Order: sequence, then structure tokens, then C-alpha cells
Amino acid sequence: MAVPRSKVTKMKRGQRRSHHALSQPAYVENADSGELHRPHHIDLKSGMYRGRQVLEPKDDA
Repeated sequence: MAVPRSKVTKMKRGQRRSHHALSQPAYVENADSGELHRPHHIDLKSGMYRGRQVLEPKDDA
């Protein structure tokens, strides 16, 4: 026999969606240049990643 589905309350719906909120992206300060960049990403200002020169530094034009 079919059983009707029970209503999901606003509280239960909110608890399920509690981890859906957007969070601010994290930034770290580069020790050499002092610029902020995402962790595990290349610092586009200096072109350095993990102490190595990966890209050519950007010109301040």
C-alpha cells in the first residue's frame, strides 16, 4: 500500500541546507612582495609559486 510522504518542516529543510552557504575565498599574503593571492595558486604580480619563478612578472603599465 502506498504511503503519503510527510511534509518536511522549515527547520529540517534549513538544517539540510546549512552547509550550502557561500564562504569568502581565502587569501594569503606573499612573504616576498606582500601581495594577497589564493593559496596554492601562482602570485600573478611576481610570477612566483612555491619559491620558484613560474611566469614572467607583470609590468606595472
